[in-house]
Formats: sequence, C-alpha cells, structure tokens
Amino acid sequence: MTEFEVVATGLRFPEGPIAMPDGSVLLVEIARGTLSRVNPNGEVEIVADLGGGPNGAAIGPDGYCYVCNSGGFGWLEVDGLLYPHGVADDYAGGRIERVDLATGEFERVFDSCDGNALAGPNDIVFDRQGGFWFSDTGKLWHRKTTRGGIYYATTDGVHIDEVIYPTELANGIALSPDEKTLYFCETLNGRLWHFNITATGTLEEGASTGNPRNLLFAPGGHLGFDSMAVDSDGNVCQATVFTGGISVVSPSGELVDYYDFPDPLVTNICFGGDDLRTAYITLSGTGQLVKMRWPRPGLALNGLNR
Repeated sequence: MTEFEVVATGLRFPEGPIAMPDGSVLLVEIARGTLSRVNPNGEVEIVADLGGGPNGAAIGPDGYCYVCNSGGFGWLEVDGLLYPHGVADDYAGGRIERVDLATGEFERVFDSCDGNALAGPNDIVFDRQGGFWFSDTGKLWHRKTTRGGIYYATTDGVHIDEVIYPTELANGIALSPDEKTLYFCETLNGRLWHFNITATGTLEEGASTGNPRNLLFAPGGHLGFDSMAVDSDGNVCQATVFTGGISVVSPSGELVDYYDFPDPLVTNICFGGDDLRTAYITLSGTGQLVKMRWPRPGLALNGLNR
C-alpha cells in the first residue's frame, strides 16, 4: 500500500483539489454542494455553498475559481463508503460557475451550448490563452442516459464550443506540458484518450472517440477512470476507481507506475508545495484528502501564481 499522510477527514465526497500558493487546498465536496478550503492544519472551511454537484475546479486568469457543477447526484452509503448514484431529486441542469474566493459570491457563466443544455459538467483545465476545456459526463437516469461531450469556452461567458460530442461519460481532462495535446478519459469503460490541438480551442480534423488512433490507454478489467493531472515529464496521473489508485501513463500510452490506496474511489490528484512534488489525492468514498511525496514535480497549472 502506498505511504501517505492524511490531511483532512470528514469530507463529503471531495473532488477537484487545487493546491494553493498559501499551502491550503481548495476542493469541492460534491455531496455537500460546496467549494471548501482545507487549511494546512487540516481544518475545513466553506468558501461557497454552490448547491447541486460541484465537481472539477480550476483557478482562472482573473483569479476566480471556476467550477464544473453537474447538478448533483443521489447518494448511497455502503459499508462505510459514500457512492454517487443516479441523479439528484432537485436536479435542474449542469453549469459552469465562477466563484469569488474572497467573498464566496458566485455566478453562472454557462449552462448551455448552441441552445443545448449542459447535462453534467465534470472537469476543467485552463490553457495559456486563458480559455478552458471542460468535460460533460452527462447523466445516468434510471431508464435513460443524457450524453455529454468535450467543450472549449472563455471566461467572458460569450464563447463556448462543443468540440467532441457525444462521449461515454467523459470525466478527467488535462493538457500536455506543451499544450499540443488534450487528454480526457471516460469513466466506466476505463479509456484514456489523446487528441492533437491544432489551434486555440480546436482539435485536429476527425477527432473522435470512434477513431482508434486517439485511444492512448485502455487496460481493461473492472476499473474506471476519474480525474487526472499531468506531471513535468508529461505523464498522465490518472485517478483509477474501483481498484482505488493512481495509474501513471506515459505520453506513449505505457503504464509506468501505479499507486494504490485503501479506498476504491480515488477520484483526483493535484500537485503543490514549493517544488510541486507534494501530491494531494482525494479518497472520496472515505471522505479524505491525503498527500504523498511524488517522484517528479507536477506540471504547474495556468492561473496559479507561485
């Protein structure tokens, strides 16, 4: 089992961690509907009560925190583990929200694209141009599925493009160090995809999950992929659920390492510390934020001043 240190407990399905320059970690608590801050001493404070199902989060070039809000899930507790299940009773659609970290005030930036409602925005990453890519997982109802896709948008709330549609439960999303490659994964089929970026917000012609050349890594078996981060060597550090770990996948699609944790719902990872070698990892089923020393620095994220 991987050696790690527990930073905080009692979280309600934590996700979307952001290691801040002051040593705190911003994260969402999906089941609580909040954007929260974990201080270095482990104390947790609520930054914004967003409702719905806040999921991926990232700091934008304007210093605000942008949150993918899926609209929420139902919840099951089994053997002491919390699991998302279905759709919240009060589900009213998905959205991208902008949070003022100083005041906790927030506003809706996007809830649709080309007249089509966002179903379940999940994860987000900013590029050097100040725009952001995000995934929409869609929603799993009892007898139907609302599909999602991959989008590119700008913080002004005006420009949003549906770049790939549909996808099968698209989840984590990230950029390569040179920002020439977009990565995203699909949850239940455990597939990690990569696409060439040809211009700002644009992928190569024919980019599709129907094209086998875009498939980077698909190990098979009973596992799923959640959120991800990229390290300074360009490896994709892929949160792996059901088996409960972090799969480290090279840019050429090889599994170079695997770190296991005592929680089947390892959902996300981010890098912090002065040398970006402190990995913060969300163990969502047990409601923990943990940290460990990583063998390489993580990739510095756009929007964070260190």
